[in-house]
Amino acid sequence: MQGDDMDMPDTPPSRNGASPTSSPEPIQRRRIPPSPPRNLPERPKELHYRQKLILRGHRGGVSCVKFSPNGRWIASCSADATIKIWDALTGNHEHTLEGHLAGINTISWSPDSRILASGSDDKTIRLWHVSTGKPHPTPFLGHHNTIFSLAISPHGNILVSGSYDEAVFLWDIRSAHPMRSLPAHSDPVGGVDFIRDGTLIVSCSSDGLIRIWDTATGQCLRTIVHEDNPAVTSVRFSPNGKFICAWTLDGAIRLWEYGVGRCVKTYQGHVNKKYSLSGAFGTYSAMSSPPEVRREEDDAMDTEVEGLENVTPIARQSSPSTHKYAFIASGSEDGAIVLWDVSSKEILQRAEGHDGVVLAVDTHPTEPWIVSGGIDRTVRVWRLESSPPGGSEKGKEDIVEKHDVDMVDGIKMEE
Repeated sequence: MQGDDMDMPDTPPSRNGASPTSSPEPIQRRRIPPSPPRNLPERPKELHYRQKLILRGHRGGVSCVKFSPNGRWIASCSADATIKIWDALTGNHEHTLEGHLAGINTISWSPDSRILASGSDDKTIRLWHVSTGKPHPTPFLGHHNTIFSLAISPHGNILVSGSYDEAVFLWDIRSAHPMRSLPAHSDPVGGVDFIRDGTLIVSCSSDGLIRIWDTATGQCLRTIVHEDNPAVTSVRFSPNGKFICAWTLDGAIRLWEYGVGRCVKTYQGHVNKKYSLSGAFGTYSAMSSPPEVRREEDDAMDTEVEGLENVTPIARQSSPSTHKYAFIASGSEDGAIVLWDVSSKEILQRAEGHDGVVLAVDTHPTEPWIVSGGIDRTVRVWRLESSPPGGSEKGKEDIVEKHDVDMVDGIKMEE
């Protein structure tokens, strides 16, 4: 369990575990042809996210935080066996979801933002109605040990889960029954995720393996392993579906072109030796002159890897003169949040604020906001500013601290 006692298992990664059949051929995904070179705006060399909200109320470490797909809510889960729902704009506490019998490691929103799924040390998965704060009456039963990770499919009908029991389960959400159990790994499964169209699943484990699965058949399409075989604790598909981002206990985050099993980028500068950390993709802007219209297909290539510059498949402009670049955000065991430019691997910002390990980071679906959760039991919301704060005192004076009404009623300014 992450939180107050959130170490990954002590078992060293297995190098000899049995492997499902892997396809020797590359996984075929649509490839976008490169467009003619053009004058792009200079890429910003740093970002200025500032801490705006501190949300208190959890009585244990915060193991996972997620913005809802509609951007209205933040969900946080904790070693205290509760989930809290917060207003993403104001930080107001909306609900506390209670029902699990042990700490909660992972949460995932449904695409319509109405349902939240949670996985716990009590070996169960639960669904929650966010508007009422009430649980679905039937828990998902089938795993034999702690549930570390889960994800709801883009269509909202399938849930995938990964557990300390080394298995990956696919569940029918309506019936709460398992559709398929995959003997996925030879060590605990730390992360799972769906690709953007729901046709593929990725899983990872402390056995050092990353595996790609066909959602419909359960077939393992590819097994990826780094030559050093570090334990892999978390994985995310890139929003455009072309890459996998993997967090490993050797203090690195790697971007894999999974279709050919090639590591194309390695991001370093954070600390990750003991805990299962997670993060997310985001975008930032640069101004071009003269203005020009861009499409997703236009920004196809970093010179090294096709599709990398377009790792986030959103509109390439918020105005005719704005060009979007992608970043990766992650927590760190030294209390920082670290942002890297996806293409250059340069660190854009180290945001300080948490007291201790930052376990989870997520990015808002439309706004330049970041949410983080850590062992210090707090949830923190960060918002992008155009320039760095004038000084440390000025930076602190407009931070608003919100409390779960179950503990303290009211708002106070941070001293």
